[in-house]
Amino acid sequence: MKKITEIRKDFSILSTSVYGKPLVYLDNAATTQKPSCVIEAMNEVYTEYNANVHRGVHFLSDKASEAYENAREKIRSFLNASQKEEIIFTPGTTGSINLVAYSFGERFVKKGDEIIISTLEHHSNIVPWQMLCDRKGATLKVIPVDDNCRLVFEEYTRMLSKKTRLVAVTQVSNATGVVLPVKEIIEEAHRYNIPVLVDGAQGVQHGMNDVMETDCDFYAFSGHKIYGPAGIGVLYGKREILESMPPFQGGGDMIEKVTFEKTTYNALPFKFEAGTTNFPGAIGLARAIDYLRETGPEYIESLEKDLLGYTWSALSEIPGLKMAGGSVPGVPVFSFNLEGVHHYDAGMVLDKLGIAVRTGNHCAQPLIERLGLDGTIRASLCFYNTREEVDTLIEGINRVRDMFF
Repeated sequence: MKKITEIRKDFSILSTSVYGKPLVYLDNAATTQKPSCVIEAMNEVYTEYNANVHRGVHFLSDKASEAYENAREKIRSFLNASQKEEIIFTPGTTGSINLVAYSFGERFVKKGDEIIISTLEHHSNIVPWQMLCDRKGATLKVIPVDDNCRLVFEEYTRMLSKKTRLVAVTQVSNATGVVLPVKEIIEEAHRYNIPVLVDGAQGVQHGMNDVMETDCDFYAFSGHKIYGPAGIGVLYGKREILESMPPFQGGGDMIEKVTFEKTTYNALPFKFEAGTTNFPGAIGLARAIDYLRETGPEYIESLEKDLLGYTWSALSEIPGLKMAGGSVPGVPVFSFNLEGVHHYDAGMVLDKLGIAVRTGNHCAQPLIERLGLDGTIRASLCFYNTREEVDTLIEGINRVRDMFF
């Protein structure tokens, strides 16, 4: 088992400085940093076997294709999916959700139907469904939340009906760290045979990745949220549903045969992977998953649990600091404001102290408005962060208070 000092050495960017201060990186909900092994894996692709996958008959193409399909199998295992054909590579969570919105939506959604989402959603799990409803004449229904950002579950159950075609919810609010009761949401929807898409962008890095356990019908996540490269993501879908959906895009690799009169489409998963895919990204993502397994999921969970409790306790003692949602988050994501200080001003001061946090509405504007706010400061931690960095954050926040009062 690695010590935290050894883990941090795997992420070279964590030892850098900004404005002459040691970097304290607390913006992991936006994107995680990458261990050196991921960077090396992608560098190896470009320097040793860079060639288009599934196209050539030469050595480099064969090697790249094998590594790409091995990555698919690793992700299948990581998600506990039953078949690797259920794993589709996409540009990211947004790309995955848009794929379902267009492909599933074109086949199964009609005028008068309903799509259900929650108030806690990221814009990427709102806008594609709005666009679908506009195209089809369907209605978007939104599960409300209480003042603690908890779903009003009774309202959700009342929304479900024969008109409901899909439920799409996040695992974890990127703005507040609230964990949704995804398994219960899915169980209720399945009583009506309604499929459920889970946005796993914020859950996947915190060990919420077992699609068999939740029985979700679709699961979407991004590589850059889980210590992998940007520009690569995954859509898991149950095979029987994916088989029934038309292709999302046309082009190379998604075809079986093309004539000017008619085109027939390739089998899963290639039906949904048009064009040259981001195979270096897929290989890098697989290496990130290997790294997490080597480090130990239970060990990672224990580190993050410790950080969650320590940070919540420390923030709670700061006068004038108010947490968005008011309750302890389920993962170490803390969204707050300082009384009398604009969140942007606070973020700028913290930046000059070497502390990277996020400010604004966090691409969750409807939720922030529901809370009666125009934005928050968000500090999001992961297993490579330390208590000492939390102490630096607290010192920085107190410095902000001293500057404005």
